[in-house]
Amino acid sequence: MDRETFQAFCADLPATSHVVQWGNSDVWKVGGKVFVVAGFTGEDPPRFSFKVSDISFEILQDQPGLRPAPYLASRGMSWIQHYDAPGLDDEALRDYIRESHRIVASGLSKKRQRELGLLGEGR
Repeated sequence: MDRETFQAFCADLPATSHVVQWGNSDVWKVGGKVFVVAGFTGEDPPRFSFKVSDISFEILQDQPGLRPAPYLASRGMSWIQHYDAPGLDDEALRDYIRESHRIVASGLSKKRQRELGLLGEGR
């Protein structure tokens, strides 16, 4: 996935914000909490780190082109980094980023979720 496609995809997810930090990485947040970090260095394949369920972490961590996300996974968090081919195809990568957004958003307080429009009426 190229940078332009990645940025547009993340911008279309509900209640997201974008900052550039940590060595020029594109960091996307929901409710102030990070759900995906991407690094586009030009010559190297882009790197995408995202939160996953514990089960997905166990499945993905040993797949070619994927690994536990540096820094985050070493601190006991279930984050995967897509760093090289074959990794995930763009459709699967979008699915995991969408799921990361959902996981992180669901960890926000119900009040904050309501403020961001992430909960339907009556919830």
